[in-house]
Amino acid sequence: MLIPKPNSIQEHGQSFELTPQTVIASTVPAGDLLAEYLRPATGYPLPIVPVAGAGQPAIIFQIDGTVPGGDEAYRLEVNEEGARLYAPTEAGLLHAAQTLRQLLPAEIFNAQLVSDVRWVIPGVVIEDAPRFGWRGGMIDVSRHFFDADFIKRYIDLLALHKLNRFHWHLTDDQGWRIEIKRYPKLTEVGAWRSESIIGHPARDLPHRYDGEPHGGFYTQDEIREVVAYAARRGITIIPEIEMPGHAQAAIAAYPELGNLDTPLEVGKIWGIIENVFNADESTIEFLQNVLLEVMELFPSRYIHVGGDECVKTQWNNSAKAQARMRELNLPDADALQSYIIRRMDAFLNEHGRVLVGWDEILEGGLAENAIVMSWRGETGGIAAAKEGHDVVMAPWDTTYFFLDQLESHKTSMTTGLLTLEKAYGYEPIPPGLTPDEAKHVLGAQGQLWTEYMPTIQKLEFMAFPRMCALAEVVWSKNRESYADFVARLKLHLRRLDLLGVGYCGEGIG
Repeated sequence: MLIPKPNSIQEHGQSFELTPQTVIASTVPAGDLLAEYLRPATGYPLPIVPVAGAGQPAIIFQIDGTVPGGDEAYRLEVNEEGARLYAPTEAGLLHAAQTLRQLLPAEIFNAQLVSDVRWVIPGVVIEDAPRFGWRGGMIDVSRHFFDADFIKRYIDLLALHKLNRFHWHLTDDQGWRIEIKRYPKLTEVGAWRSESIIGHPARDLPHRYDGEPHGGFYTQDEIREVVAYAARRGITIIPEIEMPGHAQAAIAAYPELGNLDTPLEVGKIWGIIENVFNADESTIEFLQNVLLEVMELFPSRYIHVGGDECVKTQWNNSAKAQARMRELNLPDADALQSYIIRRMDAFLNEHGRVLVGWDEILEGGLAENAIVMSWRGETGGIAAAKEGHDVVMAPWDTTYFFLDQLESHKTSMTTGLLTLEKAYGYEPIPPGLTPDEAKHVLGAQGQLWTEYMPTIQKLEFMAFPRMCALAEVVWSKNRESYADFVARLKLHLRRLDLLGVGYCGEGIG
């Protein structure tokens, strides 16, 4: 009853029981991590040894380059003598360890000692590998801030489901959440808004506000700690620094970055806002200096620069912006946005990184080496793949988890419905792509935009179990029926209960 479902599982009768005498034979960090997962509920010491003794009950980790399926593949064998985990790399061993956790009784996920359970692992041979290399989850911490401890908790939940990318949306109009040493006002000013709008900005008129200041940011030390925490669990963090739109918090901190003479405050209303970065060379230098510090903190090959919903009104009305376009021989404001993105693409490439942007970066011409994250449906992703660019599929109607889950239980201010069944039915490779074009689809990810998720409880309610469904979409090569998924999910929800996850349990069947 595993989630995501393995590609191949064969059961036999030779089960293995963990006892106080069990050891973990490992020379890789995955062994230490598994011991940390298993000790609280079992109370067993589970010492880490390089090699298990003859006849000693053991869980054995082994790097094995012959395991087929790529770096994240693994083979797991359990019999009465113990469990053996094989993989070509550490990443595969981490996935094998997560599978082993799920094979144990659900009570293994209890953070306290459990004394009335036999820790029996059924006899199985599992051969498994992911369908896609990019299996992600995104959280927007700009609209509502969530502290580093929660981010670690969420990373643990991603790892449990064999997701391997955490997309951290760190800046937007309503808050700048990452400490930048060179520009301290970004957090001194940009991390704090005076209040937040109540209700939906377009439907609930006149606007009302809660009168409550909101803010917070991550210090660079906290970010380093979270990055290391994620890496230990096989997860790469993709930071997102929005540009050239969604920039009001940064402009509030440094007005010279904007297009207006009047000062701005950090955004307190949701939606698309016209305040965008100007295209001055000094602003481009500012953004590149920010990216230099971001790259020092995040070893990820991928750096996300947003690029979405950049309203061109201020550029079109600015004599300075128009002069800049003439100077650069650009035909229009779309081309100016493309120019900025291309500059960032080249800058990141010079530092060995790859630019990722939402599908608006196609407008005005796509930067040569950029990866497109297709959110406005699949059209942008299809166009990019046909041009030979890599794509991450993130269409709003099937991967945006701020959408309501049940017609009868509306909790969000957004318009649209994304049921668990619809999330499970998503197919990341669009029809019409040739096999060569389809290879450019790196995978998919689930998005948590937090305008209407002010608490951890609400965020988890919106994320799960739909994130479980997406995890199987991007991992499993042999997805079966929705009914089969639901049957396994019902046991899996017991695991989430013990982890204290406040998921939506309605409408599952």
